[in-house]
Amino acid sequence: MSQILLQKEEGKEENMNGHEIFVFIEQTDGTIEDVSLEVLGKAREIADKLGGSVTAVLFGENVESLTGEVAKSGADLVLYGESSLLKDYTTEAYAKVFEAQIRKRKPDVLLIGATHNGASLAASLAIKLGSGLMAHVIDLEIESDTGKLLGSVPGFGGSIVSVCKCSKGDIEMATVRPGIFKQREPSTSRIGVIQRIEADLKPEDKKCKVLERSVKRTEELARTERVVVAGLGCRGELSLPKELAEDIGGSLGVSRPLADKGLVPKDKVVGSTGSSLNAKLAIVLGVSGAAHFSSGIRDVKTVIAINTDSNSQIFKLADYCVKGDLFEILPYLTAELESSSK
Repeated sequence: MSQILLQKEEGKEENMNGHEIFVFIEQTDGTIEDVSLEVLGKAREIADKLGGSVTAVLFGENVESLTGEVAKSGADLVLYGESSLLKDYTTEAYAKVFEAQIRKRKPDVLLIGATHNGASLAASLAIKLGSGLMAHVIDLEIESDTGKLLGSVPGFGGSIVSVCKCSKGDIEMATVRPGIFKQREPSTSRIGVIQRIEADLKPEDKKCKVLERSVKRTEELARTERVVVAGLGCRGELSLPKELAEDIGGSLGVSRPLADKGLVPKDKVVGSTGSSLNAKLAIVLGVSGAAHFSSGIRDVKTVIAINTDSNSQIFKLADYCVKGDLFEILPYLTAELESSSK
């Protein structure tokens, strides 16, 4: 039976050979956030191209048991710091310990998942290190002639996507939106180095005290296999799209304008300012297919589009196109689905 080989080393300070990429591994109550493993997989891909290494950084209380999973998921080295002062995330405490490791090892790149905590940590570190920060990127690649990290950052409500790079500081930094990259399959044959680091913290370093914490797990469109996406063509009437989503055992998503109108929460948005779908099926209703939306469905296996305009951009992106009035088509479609399920 194959087994991951974990080598524990104390006091190791020198960098591994080549380009070193740091990845922050965020955990909550002993569970690693999915986006951290997604970013770790992309970091592994970039490091392999550059002939470099990936170092995962994990903080918390009693988190050593998580280091094996992190090593299996692509890290060459896992640095973990444990302290009761790191049990609950606070920017001051996490940033202090993290900054010390960055200054010691001098990595070339730092990647962090764009969660609420991750965005706060990245901003704090960028200020402390005097470095540039590409925020909420939706793609990462390497510039061929310079080896610099390039990040695709949406702007102006997602109507444009700019390719950016950090020109300030000694480290390139980016936060990555959840659901953009796929997690690597854990390898049970990887050799990972596990190293505990000192969390040099005092009670006064933690300026905020967490008195109570409530964690609510919301539905993540990026990880839903079937999605019905409603656009402006639905004219604000979402009862039929919701019914269709229920009939196919899926979730409802929307284009950005419907969320801007307050019809649904922002976490239902599909596109460059919302979720990027990895679904097996997406049924897109009344969406024109502009660039800021289409980036959200590029990884969908099968896209079915219903639209009255045969020249719409969405028809160039879809696998199956239906020209017609969705208010006439959907009742027949839902009736057929309900009939076949009986």
